[in-house]
Amino acid sequence: MSKSIPYQPLVLRLLHGISGLLATGALITGFLVYNTYDGRFGSVSLPSLPDIQGIHGTFGLFFLLIFPALAIYSFHWGSRRLLFSDFWSRITHQVGRPVWWVNLQRLLNTVMLLAATFAVVTGRMMQEAWLPAGELYHLAYSLHLTAWLVLLLSLIVHIAMSIKVGGVPLLLSMVQLNYRPEESPSLWIGYVREAFNSRFRR
Repeated sequence: MSKSIPYQPLVLRLLHGISGLLATGALITGFLVYNTYDGRFGSVSLPSLPDIQGIHGTFGLFFLLIFPALAIYSFHWGSRRLLFSDFWSRITHQVGRPVWWVNLQRLLNTVMLLAATFAVVTGRMMQEAWLPAGELYHLAYSLHLTAWLVLLLSLIVHIAMSIKVGGVPLLLSMVQLNYRPEESPSLWIGYVREAFNSRFRR
C-alpha cells in the first residue's frame, strides 16, 4: 500500500462503505419517488418503476439497520473525526490554514450524521399510501423531503471537503482492502465477548 495513502480502520471502512452505498441508493430512489408522485419543484421525464416506494423503503430499512453501528463507532472510536467541545475557538482561528480545513471537515462529518438521523426518523414517520393517493400535504412528507435535500447537500459537501483536506489519497484510503492483523474479522467475536464480559464485571 502506498505510503501516501493514510490507513483507515477496517471497521470504519466497512461501515462507511456500506452506509454510503445504502444512502446513495436511498437518495436516488427517493428522487424517483418524488419524481413519480410529486414533482412540484421540478421533475425529469423518466419511466416509472414499479413499486419504487418499496425499493426506496428497502434502502431506507437497511440503512436504518447499519446506521446505529456507524453512529456508535463515530461517536466513540471515531470521535476525533467529529466536532470537539472547543470547536468554535478552533474554527474562528487560523482561517484558511490546513488545520482550519480539518476542523471544518469535522463539522461536516457531524452534520452528515445528523442529516442521516433526520432522514431515518422522518422516513419512519411516512406511510406508503400517502403519495399514491396524492396526499402531499402531510408534515412528515415535507420533513422527509427536506431531509432528502439536506442529506444530498451534506454528502456532496462531505466528498468535496474530503478531497480538499486529504485529496485522492484520502478517498482511496476508504476503499483499501488491506487491514492490520489485529483487525482481522476472525478476532471480532473475541473482542465483542471481551467487551461484554468487562462491562458486566464492573
